[in-house]
Amino acid sequence: MLSKDFDFEKSIKELEKIAASLENEQITLDESIALFEKGVKLSKDCSEYLESAKQKIITLTEKESEDNG
Repeated sequence: MLSKDFDFEKSIKELEKIAASLENEQITLDESIALFEKGVKLSKDCSEYLESAKQKIITLTEKESEDNG
């Protein structure tokens, strides 16, 4: 479950930074693994956030249809 202070845009920017860092050949294998793990968690959090937003849209759309139907 996401925390209430989850920031989708900030997380996407962080994922972009991680991807850029992983492309850098100057980091160690251990650093790469740590960044990858962080990226996987951020990716899952973003996916969960998007799924929640999708469900809200579906619910609102269905409610609107019922109210107008």
